[in-house]
Amino acid sequence: MPPREPLAVAEPAELPELPEPADRVEPADRAMLPEPADRAALPESGDRPASVEAEVAEVAEAAVDLAAVAVRVRELIVGMCASADGGHLGGSMSLVEILVTLYHEVLRVDPTRPQAPDRDVLLLSKGHGAIALYAVLATRGYFPVEWLDGYAAPGGPFLAHPNRAVPGVEMPTGSLGHGLALGVGHALAARLDGSDRRCVVVLGDGELQEGSVWEAAMAAGSLGLDRLTAVIDRNGLQLGDGTEDVITLEPLADRWRAFGWEVREVDGHDRGALRAALTEPGTGRPVAVIARTVKGRGLPYVEGQVRSHFARLGETQRGRALRAVRRGIR
Repeated sequence: MPPREPLAVAEPAELPELPEPADRVEPADRAMLPEPADRAALPESGDRPASVEAEVAEVAEAAVDLAAVAVRVRELIVGMCASADGGHLGGSMSLVEILVTLYHEVLRVDPTRPQAPDRDVLLLSKGHGAIALYAVLATRGYFPVEWLDGYAAPGGPFLAHPNRAVPGVEMPTGSLGHGLALGVGHALAARLDGSDRRCVVVLGDGELQEGSVWEAAMAAGSLGLDRLTAVIDRNGLQLGDGTEDVITLEPLADRWRAFGWEVREVDGHDRGALRAALTEPGTGRPVAVIARTVKGRGLPYVEGQVRSHFARLGETQRGRALRAVRRGIR
């Protein structure tokens, strides 16, 4: 395989730098992750809606501008890629609407009580999408956005792959193919506990080439784990090539059905379609949501290209990327 090319852009005009927060915390202090004193308390679990559907309705009533949230998340992803020596840009950008929809509209979570026993659990099996997860957790209120300034700082908690020292991160992942098996364990434990808590596992399509994924899928289907949902970020690309040029995955939906899963296929950048697929009542089986996405979404000059998988952004490239993102995807 030829050497990976850096993102080559030539943009004469740059955006101004993002403003520095007045109360910026230095990286050495961020490792302790202090609890923000001014964060408003969310209702205790006893005051929560009785169902995911009711919580979705409450979020809708709050009129949260999730299109603006998605733009902000992409800004933060670009910022983290630029502040460190590169980052997994393309696969993080393709995840944005999936994670925004889950955390802001679907999952029963409380950012002030990240370890609440009745919480829904999200496992990011494609751990190289960590910067998207960090950005969404920040916008959801798990920690101040300013903490992301410490991404990849020596001794800090914000690593290139998910770190449980970060509030809201359930499991360290990154060795691909293991997240669904962990999800099976969570879902089975919930059943044994008599809990209705839900586990959602977000997988990359490239990692579906791992045999352990299908062992877990077979177990979940056999056990009828109806509180388990797998969301596949189906952007069609992996590190070095298209997924179908490495190991054929299609017909992907039929493969999941063969293991006893209910399958829903959606546009992974359509929040309404995602919300419907993630909240529609099930049929007593685990659910696989195949979210068809575009790698590098939001950056037209690298969308759908393998080279966006990992990118180093200089100042000119950062400016161009921020300008593209701020045009917005609505």
